[in-house]
Amino acid sequence: MPARLIDRYDHVPVTKENLDWAELVTLDLSQYEQPGGKQELVKQLEHAVRHVGFFYVKNFNISQDEIDRQFALGREFYALPLEEKLKYHSVADLDRGEYNGYRPAGHRDLGNGIKDNVQVYNIPKFDGHHQRQQPPILRDHIEEIEAFSRKCHTEVVEKLLRLFAILLELPDEDQLVRDHQYDVKGEDHLRYMHYAARGAEVNKQVAGMYVPGHTDLGTVTLLFRQPVAALQILNSEGDWKWVRPQDGTITINTCDALTALTGGLIKSSIHRVHVPPPDQAHVDRLGVLYFARPNNHIVLHPIQNSPLLNRLGLTKNVFTELGQHLTTEEWVKVRQTQQQRRNREAKISTKGEFSYGSKDLEIIPGLEAKVYN
Repeated sequence: MPARLIDRYDHVPVTKENLDWAELVTLDLSQYEQPGGKQELVKQLEHAVRHVGFFYVKNFNISQDEIDRQFALGREFYALPLEEKLKYHSVADLDRGEYNGYRPAGHRDLGNGIKDNVQVYNIPKFDGHHQRQQPPILRDHIEEIEAFSRKCHTEVVEKLLRLFAILLELPDEDQLVRDHQYDVKGEDHLRYMHYAARGAEVNKQVAGMYVPGHTDLGTVTLLFRQPVAALQILNSEGDWKWVRPQDGTITINTCDALTALTGGLIKSSIHRVHVPPPDQAHVDRLGVLYFARPNNHIVLHPIQNSPLLNRLGLTKNVFTELGQHLTTEEWVKVRQTQQQRRNREAKISTKGEFSYGSKDLEIIPGLEAKVYN
């Protein structure tokens, strides 16, 4: 039986509000293959990853039509009846750190008795180690989804990994690529993410937050442009700034595993999801993201053969200082287990400060997740 035809995806208009936008560098990946192009891109990248952890890329060889097809597939999935989506949800899986599949809104308490408004559907990378049943609307288009997932990796992630290798002065610019091979077992995944609009009174009770300030746990996160303004970053001056949805770009943020591998040189970006501005506050927000992580067997120690890290004395990280030698697989499991806790004691002050129960933020003994108020 042929796959059902899917209507095109139409993005909503951008906000007309005068927001305090972050000033972020844009890397033009069309320079990548040009003589001296990678070195020039590294110069642009260095300040961003050492001080902010956010930047844009453009000219990345994935068409807007391909991107909009993924938004359309996400839209179709979230339009399914809840009982159909719940067939792909397991509380027991989430409790033990298995995050692929569906997570309904309301799984966690955001604070003050208000539950979260976020639905998530994660599709693991197609490395042969993550066989999962998919809903028919996605299963019927699974080859297209796989092609998109692989392009995220080869056209964006691998190019960035080579730029990071040059920044770190590694003897082989493919060293980090070998630690992030698509067809080797790993926790990379594609995500469709849906934030439901809420009323003003509920938004007030949670200090205008959809998701409080946090860092991601992997190497880099790719956020494909969507026009509902909500993402904010904490800049190096300690101010929250809105991230502008720029045409023809992907927003990239660097994450915890990359920080660990670089001894803290590359900043794990701090970001949060705020209630959209008034002219978009009534609009649901759909996101398409790709999360890249080191392969599961990689031990998250600072890279030993980086002349730059050795010159700067960046030979330790938060794991090694605790005597821990976590592989990516172990790190993802303990961090995801912490992230999926219900946080029933969470409180939010009128100033937007989040507080939690005594064990809510513990990842491993001696290491707690940080929530940035």
